[in-house]
Amino acid sequence: MFTPGFDPSQEYAQALDRADPISTYRDLFHLPKASTGKPCVYLCGHSLGLMPKAVRSLIDEELRIWADLGVEGHFQGTAPWYRYHETVRESGARLLGARPDEVVFMNSLTVNLHLLMATFYRPTTSRSAILIDEPTFPSDRYAIVSQLQHHGFDRTSLLTCSAAEDEIEELLDREGRRIALVFLSGVNFLTGRVLDLARLAKAAHRQGCVFGVDLAHAIGNVPLALHDWNIDFAVWCSYKYLNGGPGAVGGAYVHYRHGQDRSLPRFAGWWGNDPDIRFRMQLEPDFIPQIGADGWQVSNPPILSLAPLRVSLRLFDEVSLTTLRNKSLRLTGYLLDLLMRLSSDRLEILTPVAAEQRGCQLSLRIKQCPREVQLALSNAGVSCDFREPDVLRVAPVPLYNSFEDVWNFAQILTGSACTNL
Repeated sequence: MFTPGFDPSQEYAQALDRADPISTYRDLFHLPKASTGKPCVYLCGHSLGLMPKAVRSLIDEELRIWADLGVEGHFQGTAPWYRYHETVRESGARLLGARPDEVVFMNSLTVNLHLLMATFYRPTTSRSAILIDEPTFPSDRYAIVSQLQHHGFDRTSLLTCSAAEDEIEELLDREGRRIALVFLSGVNFLTGRVLDLARLAKAAHRQGCVFGVDLAHAIGNVPLALHDWNIDFAVWCSYKYLNGGPGAVGGAYVHYRHGQDRSLPRFAGWWGNDPDIRFRMQLEPDFIPQIGADGWQVSNPPILSLAPLRVSLRLFDEVSLTTLRNKSLRLTGYLLDLLMRLSSDRLEILTPVAAEQRGCQLSLRIKQCPREVQLALSNAGVSCDFREPDVLRVAPVPLYNSFEDVWNFAQILTGSACTNL
């Protein structure tokens, strides 16, 4: 159970900020301005993370190298482009709880899902089903349904279950022998619920299923240990909590035991080939995949899209996810305390209050005039988002949000600007 224990005063919020050992990291990000010219209350990091100020200079540096060196930038300069994706590998692996050779930053989440399903969704007539949690992010569902259709199966091979461990395990016990792939969200996009991936991976493997994960809302948000949890594969985007910028390069994880197996089927491209022979080109007509997650690459990395990630992931390394998680639990705990003072017949908190079941995001069901409430928040300088028909998603992100941000949001939500509450 959640036990309120905070003072609801602004002075208390300000005191929490003064005691916060990482409060100065807020100054390393560009904060969008409200119509008043003051920084807005930005609680939308679950959708798009803020821009680190150092990004501009690093992109300018890559542009200078391009201008000065041209094609030689692939092999010269401070971070040669030929292996540029490797500059973010180890930082990413630390956030994922993975070996570095299990991790590759490439493409986008949905493209990576298709590429990994080409390997890990190998249906048979007796085992063709895919199990997903509900609600599933639409792009995941579209990709999965299209994969079913590609293999000649219809939607009866798509099984869904609410994002609750007990229900997922019960369904696996009943239907596991016909399920080829279990694909779940580490953190549900709509409710903000954190799933126990270690427990569910064991349950899936007991039934002979492959276990994959969408980490879009989990990486950089909650602690992960993908290697130790024996996750088969995972995909993510990098523009939310990783602050990689709009359309940032995504990533993929492949467990070591799979990454060592060159015989696994996959869709091939030249960047998945051995980098030492890649430029032999026509002299090496056969694709020989690299060992590890790099063997699932198809194309060379987009340098200007990877550069922001180098900046942001350095910040994660400086602070550590443990420190960020501790602050995150305090931020969301403070927000829960303030929200629980509101009338429950007008506001419902969809995200579990238990610390281990929530990340940065809290999802709120607004029971009366939800669109008007969202508009009032926006007009008052709050940036959060609205999901039909009645859900507000708010995420105080520990790298750049403050306790006073949380206090201001709660005051605006309950104040005269939002008369429906």
